[in-house]
Amino acid sequence: MNLWKAFVPHLWLLTICGLGLFASTPVDAEDRGIADFPKLSPKTDWPWWRGPSRNGYAQPDAQPPTEFSASNHVKWKAQVPGRGHGSPIVVGSKVFLPTADEAAQIHSVIAFDRNTGKKLWETEVNRGAFPENNHPKNTEASPTIACDGERLFISFYHHDQVELIALTLDGKVSWRKFAGRFKPMRFEYGYAPSPLLYQNSVIVSAEWEGESFIAAFDRQTGKPLWKTPRAGMLTFSSPVIAHVAGKDQLLISGQEKISAYNPTTGKLLWSTPGTTMATCGTMIWEDDIVVASGGYPKAETIAVKADGSGKVLWKNNQKCYEQSMILIDGYVYALTDNGVMFCWNAETGKEMWKQRLTGPVSASPVYAGGYIYWANELGTMYVFKPNPQKYEEVARNTLGNSTFASPAVVGKELFLRVGEESGGSRQEWLYCLE
Repeated sequence: MNLWKAFVPHLWLLTICGLGLFASTPVDAEDRGIADFPKLSPKTDWPWWRGPSRNGYAQPDAQPPTEFSASNHVKWKAQVPGRGHGSPIVVGSKVFLPTADEAAQIHSVIAFDRNTGKKLWETEVNRGAFPENNHPKNTEASPTIACDGERLFISFYHHDQVELIALTLDGKVSWRKFAGRFKPMRFEYGYAPSPLLYQNSVIVSAEWEGESFIAAFDRQTGKPLWKTPRAGMLTFSSPVIAHVAGKDQLLISGQEKISAYNPTTGKLLWSTPGTTMATCGTMIWEDDIVVASGGYPKAETIAVKADGSGKVLWKNNQKCYEQSMILIDGYVYALTDNGVMFCWNAETGKEMWKQRLTGPVSASPVYAGGYIYWANELGTMYVFKPNPQKYEEVARNTLGNSTFASPAVVGKELFLRVGEESGGSRQEWLYCLE
């Protein structure tokens, strides 16, 4: 088990896997890509992995509670059937989650009423042919749903393939497509990358010892647009689109490289040796700097110029494997696997401070209301100020005793998917805190 943990992710959030950030200024919709989706608003929606700007930032006017518990600041609490590490997304009046009944081998998508927590619908999208094995900390529903304001997109691993499924907002299947074969053999640790929306496309990745790929499909019809091969190595990170170094770039780590692709064509823009074979977190960025961390078989965090030069600015031997990091006003905040919080200068890598907290860690952080919210796997949510001079904690909260999914924040509301584990059983809950 310790060996497995050393190598494998719970990507979920990587769930599975992920991240990227900008300075603490209002979201520029054109740069961040949400302007491609006129039925979405960054002020009212958290439509995909890592939020509207894809980097963990809530809107500047967001004011979720900093202190909460199972009896404090709870607007509602809803029981979640099955198990999953996919993070909640919020669009309009609904909250959406993926889940899996692992005993019955059923993949589903669930919608909850945003105001009351009432379950509105649950749509079964696959039955049977789950993989024989998975990492004990991964689930069969670890990717986070993405929404363009009209459709929901989710990728699941079953029948030795990754399937991409589009649903309407009332839970009807619009289309489903075979994305690619997927059958890890040496390390049977499941699947985790979240779908990524860009302009007219939905992008998925699947990386294993076989025919690894990143592929794009038309959002309306599911028609294949492009497919780019990746090396035959097992890794788990979700790709992300960043407007960095003056252009939109699809960023992904893993396979012992930091890579950037043209998100319109799938063609490689540049690649630099770095990180490890397997990573789980989503890359972060600011201006022309991108940062990634992993993983297995070694530990490395690395910052690279994203201008195509491949210049490595700095690297160290710290590891954020499953979780993504966050970058705010020129400083990287990283809560490592074993629960040590670091602050590094994004340009130089200089360690500003470190603080011993408690691990292990799988969830990724959000930045909201001037604070960073970051949970460990034990259900403890640390809330602290992004201060490069010192660790400045403002609250330490507990919900449940198992947290792998990352939060969603809209306005004054904080949405959390947590688990309560006891005697070998697990019950998941979705909280809305206000």
